[in-house]
Amino acid sequence: MIADTLRLMIAPNKASDTVVPPTGFTARLTVFAAGAMAFLAVFALALSVSTGRLADRWEAELNSSVTIRISAPADQVEAQTLAVLKVLDQTAGVASARALEPDEQRALLAPWFGPDVPLEELPLPRLVDVVQGPQGLDAAGLRLRLAAEAPGAVLDDHSRWRAPLVDAARALRMLGWIALGLIGITTAAMITLAANAALAANAQVIRVLRLVGARDTFIAGAFVRRFTLRGLIGAAAGTTAGIVAIILLPNGAEGGFLTGLGFEGLGWLSPVLIPPLGAIVAFAATRAAALRTLSGLR
Repeated sequence: MIADTLRLMIAPNKASDTVVPPTGFTARLTVFAAGAMAFLAVFALALSVSTGRLADRWEAELNSSVTIRISAPADQVEAQTLAVLKVLDQTAGVASARALEPDEQRALLAPWFGPDVPLEELPLPRLVDVVQGPQGLDAAGLRLRLAAEAPGAVLDDHSRWRAPLVDAARALRMLGWIALGLIGITTAAMITLAANAALAANAQVIRVLRLVGARDTFIAGAFVRRFTLRGLIGAAAGTTAGIVAIILLPNGAEGGFLTGLGFEGLGWLSPVLIPPLGAIVAFAATRAAALRTLSGLR
């Protein structure tokens, strides 16, 4: 039956189209359900792609840099800072290293304490920003050298707060894929309901067609073709609306989540897969409903 139905989809028999009413609430329900679910699928796909991209960017940025915190008496801070910079200059895998100036540390604290933070009155540690090279550095070995050369220096590789951020972004990506799966299931359920309603409304017509010699493949193929085309049209319209909505979203904050929701490069081709997938879901759902109904009418 699958082969016969596919042949009917590719080269339909015009007489089969008269079996399914071209209008009515089932047609509107199928097109609306497919369109609405496709619209939501575009956003679910954008969520998965964007959060995956965000997780990769966060991980790459945090992996590429480490911070050394120097906590020492005021008269030893400068000497230990110079010792740390000397150690870093001799450490393999360090691309660059520099001690942050007071103005830079003030800028880092400004979002929490305001722009007029009296750093000179606060016992703040001196910070050294270290950028790793492509090969990375030996954090354990560097910690041992710092302990010997500058006892007040502590190496922070950001692992304590890097992992939760990356895990959260990856969890959001997984939620996006789960949402896509639920959208597909919901679409199949809605189309199945519409197909069952159309089959039930045409039960008498189906019996008459059988009496005159129509095969079940002909009858089922007529319903499958009509509902598959409705699903394809609705999904195409919903996908187009979703892509337009994604394009109209603001994209101003660098590294932001909501403002970075969307696709990049060839990723814009991924929503094109949604209408064919919607048609496949409609095909499978309608075929299952048709087989079940036709077997019950024997």
